[in-house]
Amino acid sequence: MNKKHQTKTLLLAAIALLALSSFVYFQTKPTLYIIGDSTVKNGKDKGDGSLWGWGHYIGYYFNPAEINVENHALGGTSSRTFQSKGLWDSVLVKLKKGDYVMMQFGHNDSGPLDDTARARGTIKGVGEESKEIYNPILKKQEVVHTYGWYMRKFVKEAQAKGATAIVCSPIPRNQWKDGKVIRSVNSYGQWAQEVAKQTGAFFIDLNTLTSEKYDQLGEEKVKGFFPGDHTHTNEPGAKLNAASVVEGLKELKNCSLNKYLLAGK
Repeated sequence: MNKKHQTKTLLLAAIALLALSSFVYFQTKPTLYIIGDSTVKNGKDKGDGSLWGWGHYIGYYFNPAEINVENHALGGTSSRTFQSKGLWDSVLVKLKKGDYVMMQFGHNDSGPLDDTARARGTIKGVGEESKEIYNPILKKQEVVHTYGWYMRKFVKEAQAKGATAIVCSPIPRNQWKDGKVIRSVNSYGQWAQEVAKQTGAFFIDLNTLTSEKYDQLGEEKVKGFFPGDHTHTNEPGAKLNAASVVEGLKELKNCSLNKYLLAGK
């Protein structure tokens, strides 16, 4: 082998080794998986109709050299249908020890259990109640559980993989009473917190954190965050919610996800 050919061979080997090292490093980096509904990722996550979910902006707070961030939320889903559609399975199969799963559901869980339009509702509360229904969408019998049952399933299956689970209460809707935004008390906000306590998951009270910001801004200003309805946010609204998530995250003691936040964010 002549010297020129030997040099070229060594160079190609070095490039191949570098590429392999980069691939291995990417694969071993932890990943933050985000799951939820349209308030977390709206539509195709391209800002159609000027609507954005907070999951689009959360990645900007983390160091991409140290952690991957994947937003797997899907509009229209509830804690039940995110699982029955196989969306959770697609995350679970990739989940590894040291990863994180951040979840926010509740906006769609209050719908009917077996209507012909969506059939996505869950039984209210965190108990073990269940009801067998005929699902007109899937055209088969289905046993429907409580919101808490489905949320616990997310958490326990993530923990079984060695991942850290973080439960968020749902962002508040643009609904007001006596000059203050209506909180999700005695409903999904409370139930999300109860699930976290039951399972040992971390909890971010996103509902309260954002509600307090809304109260300070006032009803007229907050109205500008919701261009189409009282639930879905535009870019400024989504960014505010993402900031609330990070604020809540920083308040969590012993949550290792904090070490991946960019300094100054």
